[in-house]
Amino acid sequence: MDCCCDREHLSFMKGLCVCVCVCVCVCVSVCADLLPASCGEEMTRGFLQELVDILLGFICKSNQRSSKVLDFHHPHQLKEGLEGFSLDLPDQPETLEQLLVDCRDTLKYGVSTGHPRFFNQLSSGLDVIGVAGEWLTSTANTNMFTYEVSPVFLLIEEVLLKKMRSIVGWADDEGDGLFCPGGTISNLYSILLARYHFYPEVKTRGMGALPRLAMFTSEHSHYSVKKSAAVLGIGTENVVVVKCDERGKIIPAALETSIATAKEKGLVPFYVNATAGTTVYGAFDPLNAIADICHSHTLWMHVDAAWGGGLLMSDRHRMKLQGIERACSVTWNPHKMMGVPLQCSAILVKKRGLLQECNKLGAQYLFQMDKPYDVSYDTGDKSIQCGRHVDVFKLWLMWKAKGSDGFGSQVNKCLENAEYLYDQLQKRTEFELVFKNKPEHSNVCFWYIPPSLRSLPPGSDRDRRLHQVAPRIKGRMMEKGSVLIGYQPLGTKVNFFRCVFSNPATQQEDIDFLLDEICKLGADL
Repeated sequence: MDCCCDREHLSFMKGLCVCVCVCVCVCVSVCADLLPASCGEEMTRGFLQELVDILLGFICKSNQRSSKVLDFHHPHQLKEGLEGFSLDLPDQPETLEQLLVDCRDTLKYGVSTGHPRFFNQLSSGLDVIGVAGEWLTSTANTNMFTYEVSPVFLLIEEVLLKKMRSIVGWADDEGDGLFCPGGTISNLYSILLARYHFYPEVKTRGMGALPRLAMFTSEHSHYSVKKSAAVLGIGTENVVVVKCDERGKIIPAALETSIATAKEKGLVPFYVNATAGTTVYGAFDPLNAIADICHSHTLWMHVDAAWGGGLLMSDRHRMKLQGIERACSVTWNPHKMMGVPLQCSAILVKKRGLLQECNKLGAQYLFQMDKPYDVSYDTGDKSIQCGRHVDVFKLWLMWKAKGSDGFGSQVNKCLENAEYLYDQLQKRTEFELVFKNKPEHSNVCFWYIPPSLRSLPPGSDRDRRLHQVAPRIKGRMMEKGSVLIGYQPLGTKVNFFRCVFSNPATQQEDIDFLLDEICKLGADL
């Protein structure tokens, strides 16, 4: 019998005399033939080995500059089906061969975020050790609520949180924390805890028992602050947006004025969010000045260092977060500057025990007090979730592999890339920087000025036309798949490109390619 498998992708049991037999079987085998099916070990081993080959092929291809960052198709094309790739769900099981083809095609039509020329998001790169950690985590398939089902992972989380708190600058006997499903949830925790700290009755009596609260954040802060206020019933109208300087840093005097104005209106200030590494400009708020204001008004100070927290690993750059040790809580996303596979975000809290007090409900089917071990390690009641994914192992394994110094070198390289781009933009007349200052973080914001606009004087007509340039270049960029970079408007500034560096695989040649490609794609606009 001839084997119908595509040998490029389906080459089970290489080197074994049963290769052909296994291939033949796989063409007609389905999921039910894998473990825990009787005698399913050989088929399972072959299936997973082939899957690993597909994944390794993708990883290797992602690091080849000749490969595309993405093979773009419009939503209707993917929904209608491409070359045998169908999103439809069948009534009858499909073969293992088809499942492997589906895995291959899912990667093919997706975005290669590990590509050295992917500059689109704050999280990028493809760390092999981190991938290995994620594979092990999925294989273990356990939960982070009790020690009895997750003994090693819970201890790893404890070690990591203690290490991160010490790097922030807190004493060994201070603090607590959790790994959360992203920076938005970490920021939500900070507001939840701040509210409970000042008004513990909210847990039982609700917002109706509280005065009208006011929160403060900069106009360049992440939208998750307002979103959290909406989720928690505080209301987006009670989030006071504080003015920033031209570089995107919160102005301390404006914060003082905003607090006084809120009090005059009958609101009760309780929380200030400072940003260490804003999403667009990469700006760092003046943390010590904000801490002084929070201290004088008895306010909770949170530092959203989701993007900038990684700079704490660098002896060269950690001074940009000076004053973070004075915060009541900190958000830090290792899946950004530290390159950990998504997702990996932590909320660090200075007051020990507050997480437990705020969130504990003591479900008896999980948190029995008469277990045969120290039940203080049953940390699930500190979380607003029940089930919690293991996000810690990949970070722990990467830390083992790189050491703190290795992470510091990685951060330094990313910021060196940003400085190189900044220098190149200053030299090339077809580009304009959004602001002239040297970048603090790895964010570099700029406009491409096509030949048709270079002789136009500043004004509304030039702005209107320039506003269309970045989106059109981005569209062409996606169709071609050669490189990917984000854009956005901000305030009165029309659409500009924002290049961010968090992938250690990116080299100066990739930056040169980016600028040349933008010029090629936009020359006729």
